[in-house]
Amino acid sequence: MTGCILITGGAGFIGFHLAKRLACAGYELCLADNLSRGVQDTDLRELLSDSKVSLVETDLLNHDAVARLGTDFHAIFHLAAIIGVRHVLKRPYDVLAHNTRMLDNVIALARRQTACSRFLFASTSEIYAGTLEHFDLVVPTPEHTPLALTALESPRASYMLSKIMGEALVQHSDLPFTIFRPHNIYGPRMGMAHVIPEQLKRAFDATPGDSMPVYSPDHRRAFCYVDDAVEMLERMLTCEFCEGVTLNLGTQSPEVTIREVVQTCTDIVGKALQLENLPATPGSPARRAPDMAKTNQLLGYQSQVSLRRGIEKTWHWYRENVFQPSGVSAL
Repeated sequence: MTGCILITGGAGFIGFHLAKRLACAGYELCLADNLSRGVQDTDLRELLSDSKVSLVETDLLNHDAVARLGTDFHAIFHLAAIIGVRHVLKRPYDVLAHNTRMLDNVIALARRQTACSRFLFASTSEIYAGTLEHFDLVVPTPEHTPLALTALESPRASYMLSKIMGEALVQHSDLPFTIFRPHNIYGPRMGMAHVIPEQLKRAFDATPGDSMPVYSPDHRRAFCYVDDAVEMLERMLTCEFCEGVTLNLGTQSPEVTIREVVQTCTDIVGKALQLENLPATPGSPARRAPDMAKTNQLLGYQSQVSLRRGIEKTWHWYRENVFQPSGVSAL
């Protein structure tokens, strides 16, 4: 594939790592971001020093601003969205309305391209939440799982609904698309409101012998390091059999308990701390893992980075860039 690739949300977590991966592969890139979450830190500035990579600060809610991005993109990754529990609980209307409007504007942009060979849309594992609530959700969860809704009046439903609506818009857009559903992707630059950087920070700040709170200690997750995730995304971009397909993005195994994750974080930080089991976080599923058989078969790839190695890499980045006094903001 030749030509420029647009990545919306390109200064954010997955967007940055995807851009870095594609830049190394020689692609010309345009990153579109409003920088509400993304940070122009040393890593991003280094990426932008590559003459093939440009950053456009823009508002994807503005139809005309999106249209001005151009008509020569050969592929578009749409990653931009309002995410995070804090926003979902405080701004459910914005989460639902803005995520849908941004996608609609970017789809309109994609339709005006002279030769857009693929539109890749970031959905979410939260899309299975209604099925989990009302039925026996199969875990690991395959992509063909029937989807159900949670209570519409619940603020937490807004993000899930925006992505269900998003998948429907993409499927009926007449674009050559791939939909991917990320599951527990982690790594450098992901933001502090996530379990792994949050636990690393708690361990970093703690004094040996302190108590380390562990909420939902027995809940199980399968985590995927971001380098593995973007390797899969690059392969989705060039895989002809991924056109018109919805795929899970993540790691199927091993499944680990939250307590095991916290213990690994404290071990890597090097603090002897007492883990204290606390009640489950409301709304947290007891088990979450994607069935990766379809993705692994189509892409010829499965995750390579172990959980411990991935947490070590995440720890080194956060220690140097966020936890130290001279570090960047916590993203």
